[in-house]
Amino acid sequence: MSATPQQNLLRRGNDWFTHQGWSVFPFQRQAWQAYLDGKSGLVNAPTGSGKTYSLIIPILLEFLAEHPDDPGKANNGLRAVWLTPIRALTREIQMAAESAIEDLGMKWRVGIRSGDTSSSDRTKQRSKPPEILITTPESLHLLMASKGYEKFFGDLRVLVSDEWHELIGTKRGVLVELALSRLRAIRGPAFRTWGISATIGNMEEALDVLVPAHTAEHRTIVRAGHAKETQMITVLPDEIETFPWAGHLGIKLLEKVIPIIYSSGSTLIFTNTRSQCEIWYQRLLDADPELSGAIAMHHGSISRELRDWVEDALHEGTLKAVVCTSSLDLGVDFRPVETIVQIGSPKGVARFLQRAGRSGHQPGATSTIHFVPTHSMELLEASALRRCMEGGVIESRIPYIRSFDVLVQYLVTLAVSGGFRRDEVLREVRGTFCYASISDEEFAWCLDFITTGGNSLGAYDEYHKVIRDEDGVYKVESRKVATMHRMSIGAIVSETTLTIKYMSGGYIGSIEEYFISSLKPGDTFWFAGRSLKFVKVKGNDALVKRSNAKKGKVPSWRGGRMQLSSQLSEFLRLAMGELKREDYHDPELLKLAPLRDIQVKRSAVPAPDELLIEYFHDREGWHLVVYPCEGRGIHEGLASLIAYRISQFAPLTFTIAMNDYGFELLSDQPIPIEEALGSDLFNVTELNADLNAGINATEMARRRFRDIAAIAGLIFKGYPGKHKKEKHLQSGSQLFFDVFSDYEPSNLLLQQAYDEIMTFQLQEARLRSALDRINAQKILFLQPEKATPFGFALIVDRLRERISSEKLEDRIKRMRLALVWD
Repeated sequence: MSATPQQNLLRRGNDWFTHQGWSVFPFQRQAWQAYLDGKSGLVNAPTGSGKTYSLIIPILLEFLAEHPDDPGKANNGLRAVWLTPIRALTREIQMAAESAIEDLGMKWRVGIRSGDTSSSDRTKQRSKPPEILITTPESLHLLMASKGYEKFFGDLRVLVSDEWHELIGTKRGVLVELALSRLRAIRGPAFRTWGISATIGNMEEALDVLVPAHTAEHRTIVRAGHAKETQMITVLPDEIETFPWAGHLGIKLLEKVIPIIYSSGSTLIFTNTRSQCEIWYQRLLDADPELSGAIAMHHGSISRELRDWVEDALHEGTLKAVVCTSSLDLGVDFRPVETIVQIGSPKGVARFLQRAGRSGHQPGATSTIHFVPTHSMELLEASALRRCMEGGVIESRIPYIRSFDVLVQYLVTLAVSGGFRRDEVLREVRGTFCYASISDEEFAWCLDFITTGGNSLGAYDEYHKVIRDEDGVYKVESRKVATMHRMSIGAIVSETTLTIKYMSGGYIGSIEEYFISSLKPGDTFWFAGRSLKFVKVKGNDALVKRSNAKKGKVPSWRGGRMQLSSQLSEFLRLAMGELKREDYHDPELLKLAPLRDIQVKRSAVPAPDELLIEYFHDREGWHLVVYPCEGRGIHEGLASLIAYRISQFAPLTFTIAMNDYGFELLSDQPIPIEEALGSDLFNVTELNADLNAGINATEMARRRFRDIAAIAGLIFKGYPGKHKKEKHLQSGSQLFFDVFSDYEPSNLLLQQAYDEIMTFQLQEARLRSALDRINAQKILFLQPEKATPFGFALIVDRLRERISSEKLEDRIKRMRLALVWD
């Protein structure tokens, strides 16, 4: 029997793989088949297993099938848009595509469109589009804000969203949904959408967000049948800290990390924050000066040129190690990397596996990751991580819904490019996952907001951005409005940054304005591994000189703390139960035995069906410490809730501290805890009312509203080189918040701020679930004479927030001595 045309096509793809010395994985062939059958879908496979080629190859094969007599045909218009969440991925994708294009005898061009693309290259791309365009969600919307964008996308066959799991739980993912709604309308049913994703807990929902459920018969999930083998090695301390505090142990284990660097060809050392990255890089050089020139640093605030140099050096295998943050989490194919080191708990299984997959980044290779705890309690998280990995437990990503700030921005984008009609766009928007429930009244509010400024801003001409002409088309006629809008497109809202430059010239990177504002001229700080002396701020530049000082401040970046996932917190409680039973089946649990013994002697270790509450008095006051083991984010809401409910029994003022294991309420007066416990302290029925009373919901929403206002176009951050100062942006957003609160409480952006607080910051659904679990637990109420090992880290975390003339470490040493001697 003769082969079908499609079988012949698939054979060409197979032959190309054979020519590279590779074998086609079944999932790759399945993706090729599904694509050529006209389906949309999601490719789910481990890091380093060839996901990129599962879609690049069929995109090329489709063209070869359409042009069997002219495979070298050039200038075919834009055929594929390849979306990537970070710019660092673009070169790898470009190299992969160009390699296949050349070998198949095609003359396709692969273009890159990002914030780094020059204006001349952008002009060339618009007049003569490449066949494959690799871009970001923000740049895609910028293209849609251009006149004639419909013609630019007129030949488009497919949009591929790479690393979709990184976008789905963000407003950048909402940008992708809206762009897709327009592209589907332009290109019709033949247009396909594909995503590439590592494993997440809600894979089917991830597909629903990317490809509408009403096209069910034309969509699929392609799953790799093979699992990535990951070896986790915990770097154990010689002696356990029986009174642990966050961050301290990590640096003490640095001497154990240096041999790992030397034993591997090259190593990525992941830290959870940019500050931690700077500290570890400098401490490694201090501990072993011979590493100078052999190690580098990579994080998002370092200049693009320096990051490119680091990435190139990793590709070439000329670096022994790179200390990095999540800036190297995703997809960049560093095959020489043999080993990963994770400093501190990653707080989530998916993130840990993603980072582990940077080593052995090729099909069939084993990934090796060394876990370095930064305090003793993180050894419990190491044990929990191992259990999650063995059981295939992975986190879900919660998609945003009803994000009116992004919708308002998108409507102005369409109005800037050439205009839109109400009914047409409303139909498209309702086809997305995010806005499926939007009502006619809500959409009318959005249109009113962009045309008149709504009920509150109607008197101000600058908020009359869009006009509706006599044909019913909504459009922007003001060139100034169009320019300001194009400069504000996107859903990434960061703190106002300043550029760090030498007095003599030379760009080093960027830093948040609030950190520079804490420095005086002459102060020394460390950045990008360099000792710098701050001179002055000039415009939007922080001018510096090189310094020989060995000591200096390390920049801190806001938003550095990661949330402990619900999956990891569940296994953390199980690990706690194993510690209680002295079930030392993991080396991490065995190492914790001395800490466990002191904890049991003074208080207790809770089982999974128990909630430990400690209450004791010292010279600071009365401490109430509760250990739900639900993660810092949940404990923030729980602490405020319980503090409010206890204050109903006595008018107390509390100082609140929390970490991933529990929270502390500190008062200068006795706390009526036994009375409170007898009154259904953890009830769920009054959750919303008590939460709103117990937290400063208005202040939290005010802070959240700043980002919403920026995305919705209420706040303009300024022109290049003339950015507005942080305090001006903050005061502007607060003014809008107050105006809407007083005169338009039904404002959708205002309501969104409160909704996001409950959903994402306080995580109401997870908080409710935690209270349900606590109500089914046995309460262990104990009154130790002094702080226990479990509570010590909480006390230290609270002390960090205080301004003290004495060094924190000296204070902690004295506290430890006082606690050790009974």
